[in-house]
Amino acid sequence: MKKSLRIHRIFKNIMHITITQTLLSVLFLSVTFANGVYSQESLNKKISLTIKNQSLKATLAEIEKSAEIRFIYSSSLINTERKLSGNYQDKTLETILNQLLTPLGIRYKATGNQIMLKPALRTSAILIPVIETTVASIQGVIKDVTGEGLPGVSVTVKGSLRGTLTEGAGKFTINAEIGETLVMSYIGYKSQEIVLNSTQDLSVTLEESTSTLNEVVVIGSRGKPRTDVERPVPVDVISAKEIQATGQTDLGQMIQFSSPSFNSAKYGVNGTTNYAEPATLRGMSPDQSLVLINGKRRHQFAALNLNVSPGAGTVVTDMNSIPSLALSQVEVLRDGAAAQYGSDAIAGIVNLALKETVNEGTLETQAGIHKAGDGFTFKTALNYGLALGKKGGFVNFTVNYFRMNQTNRTDNYTGRIYNADATKDAAVRATRGVYPKDPFPIGVYGSNQNDTYQTFVNAGLPLGRNWKFYTFGGTSRKNILAYGFFRPAYGANSVPEIYPDGYVPELPGTSIDYSVVGGLKRTTKDGWNLDFSYGYGHNHLDLSANGTTNPSMGIASPTNFYVGRNAFGQSIFEGNVVKNIRNIGSLKSLNLAFGTAYRTDYFDVTSGSKESYEVGPLAFTLGKAVGSSGRPGIAPNDEVSIKRSNIGIYADVESDVTDRLLVATALRFENYSDFGSNISGKIAARYKITDNFSVRGSVNKGFRAPSLAQVGNRVNTSTVQNGQIIITQQLSNDNPGLAALGIEQPKAETSYNYNVGLTATALNGALLFTLDAFLINIQDRIVITDRLQASRIPAVKSTFPNSAEVRFFTNHIDTRTRGIDFVTSYKKFLNQDSRINASFALTLNETNVLRQKETPVNLLKGVATPFQLLGDVALSLIEVAQPRSKMLGSFGYNYKNAGFIVRATRFGSVQSIDSNKEIGDNGVQTFSAKTLTDLSVNYTLSKSLMISLGSNNIFDIYPDRWDIRSASYSSGQIPFTRNANQFGFNGAFYYLNATISL
Repeated sequence: MKKSLRIHRIFKNIMHITITQTLLSVLFLSVTFANGVYSQESLNKKISLTIKNQSLKATLAEIEKSAEIRFIYSSSLINTERKLSGNYQDKTLETILNQLLTPLGIRYKATGNQIMLKPALRTSAILIPVIETTVASIQGVIKDVTGEGLPGVSVTVKGSLRGTLTEGAGKFTINAEIGETLVMSYIGYKSQEIVLNSTQDLSVTLEESTSTLNEVVVIGSRGKPRTDVERPVPVDVISAKEIQATGQTDLGQMIQFSSPSFNSAKYGVNGTTNYAEPATLRGMSPDQSLVLINGKRRHQFAALNLNVSPGAGTVVTDMNSIPSLALSQVEVLRDGAAAQYGSDAIAGIVNLALKETVNEGTLETQAGIHKAGDGFTFKTALNYGLALGKKGGFVNFTVNYFRMNQTNRTDNYTGRIYNADATKDAAVRATRGVYPKDPFPIGVYGSNQNDTYQTFVNAGLPLGRNWKFYTFGGTSRKNILAYGFFRPAYGANSVPEIYPDGYVPELPGTSIDYSVVGGLKRTTKDGWNLDFSYGYGHNHLDLSANGTTNPSMGIASPTNFYVGRNAFGQSIFEGNVVKNIRNIGSLKSLNLAFGTAYRTDYFDVTSGSKESYEVGPLAFTLGKAVGSSGRPGIAPNDEVSIKRSNIGIYADVESDVTDRLLVATALRFENYSDFGSNISGKIAARYKITDNFSVRGSVNKGFRAPSLAQVGNRVNTSTVQNGQIIITQQLSNDNPGLAALGIEQPKAETSYNYNVGLTATALNGALLFTLDAFLINIQDRIVITDRLQASRIPAVKSTFPNSAEVRFFTNHIDTRTRGIDFVTSYKKFLNQDSRINASFALTLNETNVLRQKETPVNLLKGVATPFQLLGDVALSLIEVAQPRSKMLGSFGYNYKNAGFIVRATRFGSVQSIDSNKEIGDNGVQTFSAKTLTDLSVNYTLSKSLMISLGSNNIFDIYPDRWDIRSASYSSGQIPFTRNANQFGFNGAFYYLNATISL
């Protein structure tokens, strides 16, 4: 049987590879065939042309207009000033070109709608004269108004195909003739033309232009880059300068305070959220957003979030494993994009674009501390780029070290320490003298101690004429020290022989992350852009528990335990083909993209040390807790090693139908090895009512596949009741007991996403705004159930006789998320020395659970009162545990070498449910909206050194506290809720930053 299964798996893998190869073959054949057909169609077009003593240049321009094609040529090589006469009526373009160009000694080649003209060596009657030219190597430097060199400026010879880009210090070299014109252009600056009258070195200063200050984005389309106001879907673009200017120390928080729809908060005493922050878009689930790097899918974190917090039951993507200094910009697509990029892109996409600069770098050092006097933070990072080879290759690398000390925001402890009886407890406290008589803090609740080491590399190297090799990737190691709840010196978790005064478990974890992507790109002569790549990403989390005990072992218990490992790996092979065709028929442009991806995911769970899960003798005699207290170990029965594969095929078409109408559509098919197939699609459009005002909208059907961790993870926590081992189980979906209870295997959740919006610019482009309304319906959303107790559900007791309670994943609810996003910005140069930069953004969103499926009848057998699989607490985590509103306002001013930025961020209210129904509205407590204000001032001491002094949350604003009567208050250990995601609870932070340009 095992041999048959092995053969079946090998055959399945061979089939997947064969399918991929077949698809790629079809793609190549399609490219070749489509190009040849289209070229001949262009030559077969009939036009009429009458010329009389007209220059060849003017004649070619007239043909371009009539035949909707484009000539590519050098004016000097084919002498376009020659005069021509002729009459061609209703002739094919091929006939006209043969009759017109052959006598002139010009040969041509058609590729698509482009025709390249070159001088022939000889014709039957004419010897083509050699045109003497004076070609020189022109060198120069391009700077901004402050004198800093501008990297990446496009320098082209007007009317030719010759061009280059400036290097890190703004330097360039280009071959050009005396009398030719150089054109310099760069996003955000006025283009400039210079006629060459000598071969001396050039020094050019570009002025910023408010009409081109909008960042160009590619995400959300495989067509040409466009500014946000030109795209049919909403995208936030955050530049590298804006990211660093937040004063935050990790990437998740930088985006949190830069993008209105992105939310991420730090937690304490909260399971795996201690090691990877759950980040969300538009108030949805963390796993309903897709993270890309350079447009390539990023792998996920290894461990599930199983705590009572937003995103319960989900796996996140750890953006804090990527050094922020490696990025050129962050693009946040606020629209569904599963049809273009695959599973998870329901709420949107975060694309992290890496730097490609060469011969320049940045060294950044920042130190800061909280007003409370703790959480000292130190960060130092280096980014530098080097030229690779002599043909435009580069290697850009980043190294980063980050250290943050623990913060602690506990209130005074109001619980018992030595005895449940208050009088007896006070007596023991007086006798021992360890704790003061008056209340004082016990426990640690705040941001975790964090030591992070990171490296990241981005490189590209041209190979020959048409191919380019590229690669990027990096490593990250995070050592996190979290804490558990205080364990008093009495009760099930106590071992007074070891800790006579109680103890707080230390919960260290080490997250190791690495990834690499390598690929080849090629632009063919016919204009097809080919991209083939392979990527692998891996994350594993090693967990320990120190300064604690296995209470069931008593005095024999060790105090340090290895809890186990969660690991996730992902490999992807992709093939993408893209071409942009201009002036095809009545269309202004047509962008075609199609491709395939083959992905394999791996999920592994490895057990910890035996003592971390062992059932000791005191569990039977004294009812002591089993396993390492604070974090029980992973037992051998919970070990998992599974994988799955999927293959996807997509087609993406985008067209400027007219100068005003842009239409985009995409279709994607994916097949998963474990649950089957899915088809997603998208259509989007933008219409320019005027040059400065547009409407846009999109409709798409997307999906999210259940993660391997949701399908395969299982957790068994042992206790002893009445001398019998009882287990609390989180069941993997291959458990046969679930099918017996009528629980179906998880399948993909399906989304229907609708977006309609307005975009506008004013004041010559200095002011822009976008307004978008959205509606996202999700069917069969995957959730983890409440704990189903065997004591009150006979079916659970009979199916799992040794279990106290069980929980599992299932497609159980339908949800609706709707809202509005508004973004506006104003950028203006007041004069050469001063400029202002202001922005305001608002997001309003609301998620509601529309329906819970009926509880399977097998689960309800013998139950006195019917129940649902998700109770009020689980529903609140989906509906009200994240802010339904968020506002971001900022104003920056720069004058010569000095400047300042002030930002205000208002987070809407959130709610949490407590078991004490006497507080709030039947146990529901609302935590009111709060506004945080950040201020930073900077001064440029020299061309290479800038100093910044700032404060985040300068007015020391905290969230509302839990009602002290609530169980969640935990006797003062948890004054601020860990069951909602608002904005953290550390108060004011002051920092000093030094940035050196290398």
